[in-house]
Amino acid sequence: MAGDERAGHVGSSVEAVFREEHGRLLASLVRRYRDLDLAEDVASEAIEAALATWPVQGVPANPGAWLLTTARRRAVDRLRRDTTYAAKLALLQVEADRTDPAPPPVVGADLPDERLQLFFTCAHPALPAEDRAALTLRCLAGLTTQEVARAFLVPPPTMAKRLVRVKKKIREARVPFRVPDATELPHRLPGVLQVVYSIFTEGYAASSGPHLQRLDLAEEAIRLARILRRLLPAEREVAGLLALMLLVHARRGTRTGPDGELVLLRDQDRGRWDRAAIEEGRALVVVALTAGPAGRYGVQAAIAALHAEAADLASTDWPQVVALYDVLHALAPSPVVVLNRAAAVAVRDGPEAGLALLDGLAGEPRLRGHHPYRAARADLLRQLGRHDEAATAYREALDLAGTGPERAHLRRGLDAVESSRADREPGAPAPG
Repeated sequence: MAGDERAGHVGSSVEAVFREEHGRLLASLVRRYRDLDLAEDVASEAIEAALATWPVQGVPANPGAWLLTTARRRAVDRLRRDTTYAAKLALLQVEADRTDPAPPPVVGADLPDERLQLFFTCAHPALPAEDRAALTLRCLAGLTTQEVARAFLVPPPTMAKRLVRVKKKIREARVPFRVPDATELPHRLPGVLQVVYSIFTEGYAASSGPHLQRLDLAEEAIRLARILRRLLPAEREVAGLLALMLLVHARRGTRTGPDGELVLLRDQDRGRWDRAAIEEGRALVVVALTAGPAGRYGVQAAIAALHAEAADLASTDWPQVVALYDVLHALAPSPVVVLNRAAAVAVRDGPEAGLALLDGLAGEPRLRGHHPYRAARADLLRQLGRHDEAATAYREALDLAGTGPERAHLRRGLDAVESSRADREPGAPAPG
């Protein structure tokens, strides 16, 4: 292998190791030193050392252990240089040992439970929702500050300040670096799952930009959910969330056309869906829906499984889809659930029935800036031949849509209904 090729291969290996090991490395360092800033700094220094050493010596057999050893040496060097800082950390450690004994190992886990502790620290209820997601992306998904900033559509300096602020709040509020005990877990786990799902949602349907999907974010969310599944194998909602993301992500290659244009579910080539992901997701749905009451992610995964199992839109079990949306609304009521149920009713019972449900949401403030609501109304109005109203709804959706493919799709719908309106005007030329 030529020198440049070898360097490129090693660089790719380092990046792969960084993605896989960063969360584990950071969690181990945080557990040991009780300081997120110190842990991040020495973890970064260990990665830099790997970039300098591995191209010469090769990637070690156990890269995670190499990185952890290197990071710990860097931390020791820092603490020796700063005795005040070291004393402060020692006091924190004594206090932590007294008030926060190390939790028992997670039964059945093949990963160190320090990573689980970091999950719950990042998703602590004392932190605002956006800060939780940003911290999870930075600490557990291993994204750089610049990549996290891009995910949140803010400049990198803004995100850097946000991350500094949230880490300061963790210190000041003394957010514990631990897994909640059995009595706390049911209250805290939903926050962890919501953070991971929010990351996936931004990857599945980007809020703005030239592309419909951010596959890097969607895949990071799935990777995080796999870690949670391995660490918490008895939690059925973890299985439900992973199932949901796998079943939805299985359609990723068909949701856009050759030029990046949006392709609706009814027009997707189902033969190109990822069957391995679908089968894995279906098996996890069974886990999520058995041996206890259903949770919100398990129910959503069951809906996604019905879509995945159908040969086409017409053969989908729409009565069951609607029934599952009723269950979901009882578990987690939201106008978005009502919106999705209305879309299913429109297929089951016709566009007029669906439109009546959508019109019932007209005064819902949480849908005021939600362009899929306007787009759904426009589509049903178009199907009913109410082209003037459809054109208005398309324009409203266009004003709210964030990505290029969504805007292009809405523009095509608007052009179609305006063309139909022109054909109806007196004196218009006959078609053809």
